[in-house]
Amino acid sequence: MKRLTKYIVTICIGMSFMLPLSALQALAKTAHSDLTTKYRVYQKNHIISEFADLNKAIALAKTLATSRVEDIKTHKWLWDNYPRYRVYQYDNTLASWQFTDLDEAIKEARKWAHASVRDLQAAGWVWNNYPKAMNFRVYQGDKTLPKWEFPTYEAALKEAKKWAHSHIIDLRTNKWVWDNLTDAEKQAAANGEPQYAVSIDGFSLDGWKFASLYDAVAFASGQDEAVVAKIATNEIVYANKLTYQVYQNDHYLKQFHQIDDAIAYAKKWANATIKTDNRAIWTNVPYYQVLQNDKPLKRFNTLKEALKYAQWYSNASIRTAEGETIWDNLRELLYWAWNGSASPSTILTEAANAMGLDVDSPTWFELDNENGAVTDTSNPSVVSSLHNLGIKVYPLVSNSFDSKMTSRFLNNKQAQVKFIHTVVDRIQAIGADGINVDFESMPGSVRDEFTAFMQKFADYAKQKGLKISVDLPRGSLSWNELTAFDHAKLAEIVDYIIIMAYDQYYSGSDEPGSVSGIPWTDGGIREFLSYGIPRDKLILGMPFYSRLWKLNKNGNLVGNRTLTQKDIPDLLANTAHKITWDEQFGQYRIEFSQDGYRYVFWLEDEQTLVKRIKLADQYDLAGIAAWRLGHENPEIWKTLIKEK
Repeated sequence: MKRLTKYIVTICIGMSFMLPLSALQALAKTAHSDLTTKYRVYQKNHIISEFADLNKAIALAKTLATSRVEDIKTHKWLWDNYPRYRVYQYDNTLASWQFTDLDEAIKEARKWAHASVRDLQAAGWVWNNYPKAMNFRVYQGDKTLPKWEFPTYEAALKEAKKWAHSHIIDLRTNKWVWDNLTDAEKQAAANGEPQYAVSIDGFSLDGWKFASLYDAVAFASGQDEAVVAKIATNEIVYANKLTYQVYQNDHYLKQFHQIDDAIAYAKKWANATIKTDNRAIWTNVPYYQVLQNDKPLKRFNTLKEALKYAQWYSNASIRTAEGETIWDNLRELLYWAWNGSASPSTILTEAANAMGLDVDSPTWFELDNENGAVTDTSNPSVVSSLHNLGIKVYPLVSNSFDSKMTSRFLNNKQAQVKFIHTVVDRIQAIGADGINVDFESMPGSVRDEFTAFMQKFADYAKQKGLKISVDLPRGSLSWNELTAFDHAKLAEIVDYIIIMAYDQYYSGSDEPGSVSGIPWTDGGIREFLSYGIPRDKLILGMPFYSRLWKLNKNGNLVGNRTLTQKDIPDLLANTAHKITWDEQFGQYRIEFSQDGYRYVFWLEDEQTLVKRIKLADQYDLAGIAAWRLGHENPEIWKTLIKEK
């Protein structure tokens, strides 16, 4: 998994000598197109896609509701169609009732009774069809008609005088304000048998029964929420309901008979809401709320103001009044690591020490021969135990790093089907979450075959509900076309691509050097981005090891060995060493002498790991992956988790 073998480079160079001159000239003239994505499309707070071309990003965003296009580097919004208006019926709304255009919002609202249109960047309504406020209602006895509501007393009086035994109720106070009954008629009605009963919330007393409607209304008008019903039929003929209640935040302020009076009063208060039947129908509470984690910070009337404020905070989000998150910077890097082992005890011990680890990749599956046989050392109980630790499992699937066997396998479709089905079915059966494919040491001649194999692998894995990832070496743009890895096509196939950004200088190198210089790592990220790979698919591989180079007295290289990160502190403590800063690699170079030899290595410690994590963060990658667990001092995870 960790080796970028000399074989790949040798094959690539060797192939160039075998190509005809015309092909070499054509290859030389073919400039690599930089497809680095610069623009990201979001729908609400969800990443949809990335583009190198702004126009293509906007074209996609226009097909989506509540979307935006961001400059990935600056996070500046370059285009959006976030709605300005929202339609409500009482307190109900639908996702489809959001509009950028007011006329379109009103057109929808007109379809519904008791509807309103809210300007999401202002208080209250910009349009509504709630019944217009009428101040007076005419009755004849205990009967009334819808058309007997009037805005003025004069208009009501004119109508009431047309009818015998009529009266007028002032709807602003619910009081009886006029009638054409004589005193004798009122007295006669009062002396009869009880006809009307007053109740409040279903509760009534014998003393609340009246023969006269006039007396019943007079009593009920002094009791909030009282109603008058005919005893014989239980039909409500009068109600003294204060229909509209005004609240500030959740604190009750006052209630009103009419909506216009409630609105006029509510406008005097910040964060006011009007309710009817316990349903909020009007508010001046700002629509956008900024939170840090789940702690509310501040509300804003405009999205622009909310965004400007939220960007000052980490782990911030912007939510609407409906509780929809439309923006956030709640981003944690995905922490991934390989075990380099199939041993259950090793895997579980290493994973338990890895604070903040999200994905573990045990070495469980190997291509055994060209006919697709599989060596399987997987363990379902380990999967279960890792899940209990909150860690997902993507078992490592390798080709045993056997070039000739792999080439023959990739030219055998039946063998591939056998291998893919065996591996995927087993990974699904043991309850793992995904697959990590690590096929190395392959010649460039199988480039198309490997891509086709990965397509079949991914298709079957996704049928089974599994994610799939692939490990690719940090290469070079100058000879990438000659390798087995078609980055752009693989990016379309898999869920994640891990950049194996280590072994810059490896066991077969003919001179000492860092296993992963910081500038070299940075260049590798930019290389992978240039293939057009979306950033949220890229994971930066980083080493938990260095390489100790052994030189003789003449300065000639005589050997090297892996030096794990956890062994470095003891080595430094027990040797008289010289430490110097190496600008070329962006790391400290350590030298010491022992037994007539000079030794040199480039320091891998917390600072270098943090630098790599910051590179992943700088380029907005999905996460980091460490080769390998067990090579690090467990204490280092206390530092790494702070960088998530």
